[in-house]
Amino acid sequence: MRIVFMGTPEFAVAPLVLLVEDGFNVVAVYTQPDREAGRGRSVAAPPVKTAALKLGLQVFQPDNLRSSEEKTRLADLRPDVIIVAAYGQILRRAVLETPPYGCLNIHPSLLPKYRGVAPVPAAILSGDAFTGVSIMKLDSRVDTGPVIARAQVQVTDYDTTGTLTEKLSRIGGQMLVEVLPRWRDGKITPQPQDNTGATHTKMLEKEDGEIDWTRPAGEIWRKVRAYQPWPGSYTRWGGKQLKILEAIPEAGETQTAGKAISGKGSAGFGVETGAGILEVKKVQLEGKRVMTADEFLRGQRQFIGAVLPNG
Repeated sequence: MRIVFMGTPEFAVAPLVLLVEDGFNVVAVYTQPDREAGRGRSVAAPPVKTAALKLGLQVFQPDNLRSSEEKTRLADLRPDVIIVAAYGQILRRAVLETPPYGCLNIHPSLLPKYRGVAPVPAAILSGDAFTGVSIMKLDSRVDTGPVIARAQVQVTDYDTTGTLTEKLSRIGGQMLVEVLPRWRDGKITPQPQDNTGATHTKMLEKEDGEIDWTRPAGEIWRKVRAYQPWPGSYTRWGGKQLKILEAIPEAGETQTAGKAISGKGSAGFGVETGAGILEVKKVQLEGKRVMTADEFLRGQRQFIGAVLPNG
């Protein structure tokens, strides 16, 4: 099969690499244009572009696929199938109808649950014991196409969006190389999604990461994990942003939401919440390196007893 691969972030790298390593014929890779990134705003290539060039694949980075020139270029590649993994653009009907075997999308949730742009943090925020990967045939709407394969994955108490996305990426790639030959041979019947059970996720904003200490400790703990690596979970101390990078919820009596207290049973500190205590293990104060909570306290001796603002 002649495969065109479309993807942009780190999530899409493992499926691309596994396709090539398994001997599939990837004739071209489409990814988003290089963008400014980081504090210095230097131009950076998407992870998929970097991976594709290392694999010796030709790469295209159009702003969109709507022009007649782009449609012609895609058609000239004669793809049998287009594989999509977090490409960052909605494919219009002209693109969807180009390959005879359709466009297959790797989506990191058990569809129809968590359609949209942020399915991995949504699973952690909801406290789900399991999430997964779905491979579906794209249609003209967002994440509504019939599913050709699913795999369930456990969400551990230690998973962040970063670690869980990495697992789902690898599993999605493994699924893809297994199902593609069967899809080509007509041995898979796509299963329509039950739209009545659909849930939708929204784009995360930087402001979502600010901690409201009046919420229960368990909920804040899930946010700390769900918002890593972005937008991060943070509060404010001494006029600076204080990121909470690692924490666990503990039962305990509380009086003042946001009050910093000494840690219980191990190094670190706790923060009283609306229900229970969030035991903080790792932080990063704005302008400083990542450090353990114990290291942070050695440099911030007025911290214990302070009341942190509620976001």
